[in-house]
Amino acid sequence: MTEEAARATAPPGLTTGAVARRLGVSPTTLRSWDRRYGLGPEARSAGRHRRWSPADVALVEHMCRLTAGGAPPAEAARVALAQSGNGGPGPAGSPVPVPPAAPLPPDPRSARNTLGAQDSSDSQTSRNLPSSPDSLNSSAPPASPHRRAPAAPVPPVPRRGAAGSGLPLGDVRLECRGLARAAVRLDSARVESGLLEAVGTHGLVGAWEEIMVPTLRAVGRKWASSADRYVEVEHLLSWHVSTALRSAPLLLPRAAVPAGAPPVVLACAPDEQHALPIEALYAALAERGVPCRMLGAAVPVEALLACVRRTGPAAVVLWSQARSTASAALARRLDGLRWGAAGARGRPLVLPAGPGWDRRGVRGFPRCAGLGDAVGLLHGLYAPDGTVRGGFRSG
Repeated sequence: MTEEAARATAPPGLTTGAVARRLGVSPTTLRSWDRRYGLGPEARSAGRHRRWSPADVALVEHMCRLTAGGAPPAEAARVALAQSGNGGPGPAGSPVPVPPAAPLPPDPRSARNTLGAQDSSDSQTSRNLPSSPDSLNSSAPPASPHRRAPAAPVPPVPRRGAAGSGLPLGDVRLECRGLARAAVRLDSARVESGLLEAVGTHGLVGAWEEIMVPTLRAVGRKWASSADRYVEVEHLLSWHVSTALRSAPLLLPRAAVPAGAPPVVLACAPDEQHALPIEALYAALAERGVPCRMLGAAVPVEALLACVRRTGPAAVVLWSQARSTASAALARRLDGLRWGAAGARGRPLVLPAGPGWDRRGVRGFPRCAGLGDAVGLLHGLYAPDGTVRGGFRSG
């Protein structure tokens, strides 16, 4: 069969709009990649409409995976084109070579409102909350001769916030850029690997406050400003964040839990469905050997009270993301619980956490500015032998 006949019998291919929707990038981005780097469709239908073959789509998918790993677009394009002429792009889950990330510096802007903060104005996804790459083989051989040579690439501008993902990320770490791009593409493999790499490299507190929270908030803002679009992106990202938090014990060394140590009870207020922040707190406390009892989302009042009476906890963390779910009366009721023999009765430390709390209603209770602050407070309750410092709070 001649080449002309093969083209005549081949499937028509995808339009640029269809490819953009599939990859989670804008049509303008695809046209820019075609113009700058030669990553465009080889075939055009009658009328000069651009049609993307499976090979064309695979090439830009590989480009997206490379940029999700933190590679600048020009460098990613060179690698994608080179590999398309040398066996094709790697599998979706294959790692992108990047240098080890530097330790995360503290950033009070990101830490604020991640656990126990006051601002409740974020959108639905934010209510779920609380380095430069290697050269990537820039001297690689040229791409397939059937593709036109790309135009001279425009030198990338190293801006941390220019995610190219369509999400309003702002000034964030490089890892957030890759995670946002992968989430918008619904690239589960890359989202999963990016989150696990962040936890393994930076620890739970750093990964949560500097990488997970900014990306979740960006998805929430995008959802709120786009007439309920990107709901699927929020669900996929939230599920993978939860999975990464629960996988943390497999990635990080854990301190031993002292025998007989009273636990910390973690619970969402009744009707509060957003449990990701206390999942992060659970994982961070478990890493430090603090025993916990996780009750999760929307815990009924009587069930929470029964758990406290049965376990005699050192502390109770009550999470509320929205003011409609916060209950100062419940916090005071927990604070009033007592147990033990007369003269040695114990009571829990009650920590109302989350942006839903009106601090005037829970004045006198402890407060935390972020996940790291909460971990420090709760871990500091315990002596090295697992006893609560100074005994239980006397009733």
